[in-house]
Amino acid sequence: MLKIWGRTNSINVQKVLWTCAELNLKYDRVDAGMQFGVNNTPEYLAMNPNGLVPTIEDDGFNLWESHAIVRYLARKHGAGTLWPSDPKVCADADRWMEWYSTTLWGNLRPVFWNLVRVAPEKRDMALVEESRKKLAGNFDIVNKHLAGRPYLAGSSLTMGDIPMGVAVHRWFLLPIERPKYPNLEGYYERLKRRPGFAEHCAGPLS
Repeated sequence: MLKIWGRTNSINVQKVLWTCAELNLKYDRVDAGMQFGVNNTPEYLAMNPNGLVPTIEDDGFNLWESHAIVRYLARKHGAGTLWPSDPKVCADADRWMEWYSTTLWGNLRPVFWNLVRVAPEKRDMALVEESRKKLAGNFDIVNKHLAGRPYLAGSSLTMGDIPMGVAVHRWFLLPIERPKYPNLEGYYERLKRRPGFAEHCAGPLS
């Protein structure tokens, strides 16, 4: 059976858990990271030398990096759904995963980390505001792209929506100023109606 190491409030672990839910995959999960430790043990570091979560083990195969895990599971179990059969649609979904990594996350992380995990007296609010403005510009791109389509790569949920969905959830829950993005709001409402997202990704930020 698939085994997943990672705590449930990790944005990167949530991507994997939601993917498993969409694919109806059974798994065992081990709490790891932050207050749970585990990820700094020699045994864990032998699987993932970065000491981060998530890590998976699938029939003797270890894999780390959340997007690599999402792609692997989608390719193995979700051909024609999360992993689109049309090469162009698949590349479109993959592009948004890359854009999350290269662009969006770099602006979301400082806002989330400072406002959720850093004590108020230690927050870098100048960085929060600078990152918030950049993040608003990022989500403006997403909002415009979603005009006339329910999901990033077209009519169906794909692997490309997994990272974007967990990011959008944080965008709407963080205590920040947000421009009105109606297409993005509609997208978020559609995601919240998906059982896997509701179970694994839609909780309070911590």
